[in-house]
Amino acid sequence: MPRGRYSLHDPHDHTPLGEEHFQCAPGPSGWRYVAQRTTPSGDHSGSVDLTLDELGRPIRLELHASGWQVRAAALDGVTWVRSDPSGAHATENNAPAHAVTGTSPAFLVATARLLRLAPASPATRVRLVAFTDPVLAPRTLDQSWALLKREAHATDNGPLTVDEYQVTALDTGEQHAVHLTGDVVLAAPGIELENLESPPSAFGSEG
Repeated sequence: MPRGRYSLHDPHDHTPLGEEHFQCAPGPSGWRYVAQRTTPSGDHSGSVDLTLDELGRPIRLELHASGWQVRAAALDGVTWVRSDPSGAHATENNAPAHAVTGTSPAFLVATARLLRLAPASPATRVRLVAFTDPVLAPRTLDQSWALLKREAHATDNGPLTVDEYQVTALDTGEQHAVHLTGDVVLAAPGIELENLESPPSAFGSEG
């Protein structure tokens, strides 16, 4: 069960945004990721609780940030309920999307798991509902994912398989690289793995 800490920063100007203390593991239903988020000063700022089924679809998501809450699942596309800090208002919405995304590294692992790409295979388009900070505002977006290469790196605990993805935002054409090993993000825009207390979990054969 990987447990560790990511540091988060603005991918454009590198302003520190805080940290995400996480643990994740495969389970009977598929995969679960839970995390607590803190501000740069160390104050609690939110949480992430994501469960995927064995096909990589989000069967349960609960996000908290700035008093706002989102509960979502893959149901007739993606369906979610967003509640305001007072708890007095909750709105339900739906979008014809494949999965969800946001600033948590969990969503990069989840999208890669959903697509299950093979190295050098054609890029695959995916529609996602993004819940954006600081108030978890929903936005539907389209991305293209391609698995450029898969390499084994020697470590003290044996070989570590690293996947390098190229992710393209289809509305702007902006491209960036995402490096994953198992269910842990090694590097991505705005994300750095600062500490990992145990090896990543392997999902088994991909692609």
